[in-house]
Amino acid sequence: MGWIIFFVALGLLLLLLVVIYNGLVKDRNRMDNAWGQVEVQLKRRYDLIPNLVETVKGYATHERETFERVTQARGAAQDASGPAEQAQAENFLTAALRQLFAVAEDYPELRASKNFAGLQGELAETENKIAVSRQIYNDTVLTFNNKVQQIPTNLVASATGFKAREFFEGGEEAEEAPSVAF
Repeated sequence: MGWIIFFVALGLLLLLLVVIYNGLVKDRNRMDNAWGQVEVQLKRRYDLIPNLVETVKGYATHERETFERVTQARGAAQDASGPAEQAQAENFLTAALRQLFAVAEDYPELRASKNFAGLQGELAETENKIAVSRQIYNDTVLTFNNKVQQIPTNLVASATGFKAREFFEGGEEAEEAPSVAF
């Protein structure tokens, strides 16, 4: 009778470990998926920027430094890896885009351009999608990090190599999207 209780307890413990491990795997996969969605929206943003720069260039040819700054910030953002580095690069890109829109304000015919207006609308929509994707990613990171840090899940997490993840947080510059309304 004692052996039966021992094996039942051992079986339940193993079952609990499997359930905990599978929960961690599921949350890690959700987090990776959420990060992938953030990257999709960021790529969409990066793809819009050259069109926006070229449109503004057509009207403001002497603003070369601003165009170069936007192009460099875009390149740095595309090359960034991990949420912390990505957030910093996105902050620089947001600041560069603000400068680009400030330049555009000086050109009424540019603001009236349908192409520029369309790009503005697409960028505003993309900025909203990035914000939503970032929130979803951060929510999944919070759920995962809570599990990784709480007993008894933290015991399984540390034994199997699961570690807390970084949030994708913007700095003060990224608190508001670049202004795209004229």
